[in-house]
Amino acid sequence: MFAVLKTGGKQYKVQSGDLLRVEKLAADAGETIQFNDILMLGGDSVVVGAPFVAGAAVQAEVVDQIKGDKVIHFVKRRRKHSSKRTKGHRQSLTLLKVTDILADGGDKTGVKAALGAGSAPASASAAGKGAAAAVDGADDLKKLSGVGPAMEKKLVAAGVTSYAQVAAWTEADVARIDEELSLKGKIEKEGWVAQAAELQG
Repeated sequence: MFAVLKTGGKQYKVQSGDLLRVEKLAADAGETIQFNDILMLGGDSVVVGAPFVAGAAVQAEVVDQIKGDKVIHFVKRRRKHSSKRTKGHRQSLTLLKVTDILADGGDKTGVKAALGAGSAPASASAAGKGAAAAVDGADDLKKLSGVGPAMEKKLVAAGVTSYAQVAAWTEADVARIDEELSLKGKIEKEGWVAQAAELQG
């Protein structure tokens, strides 16, 4: 019997006992996890989902958290003032061993669902919504140059909710926030600290 499962935006055809490398999952070595997004089951009879097969699941044991082969990204611009840039990248992966394929009853096993490393559990999402609601009375950070709704959410998640906080940032604070939120120097370029001081007054 085989199954086609979906995880990390990719599809994998698996059988019991297979070793599988998938996009990094939020799980530790030795844990058993379950994939519930099953697109197809095969064997004596083939079952195709629409889009998923109801009740089907694939269970797997996490063998290890690994990194893929290094990929080199090389850019060369052939001009008078030429430039070259080389970057390397190793993708974070999770090594799994498929232990069981369930044709039905997958929704009642109680085994931890396989979630991507960047995904948040439902309870955490609910807590995040509650936190957002709690800062409804905070300053409108979108008035700062270059801050839109998405950036405002990032700042609130980092605990920044008022102009007073931004106005009080030291150089060390600016560097820390810039690195944490991957702002690439935006704070200094846009002059958030000075703007926040004006808006606060």
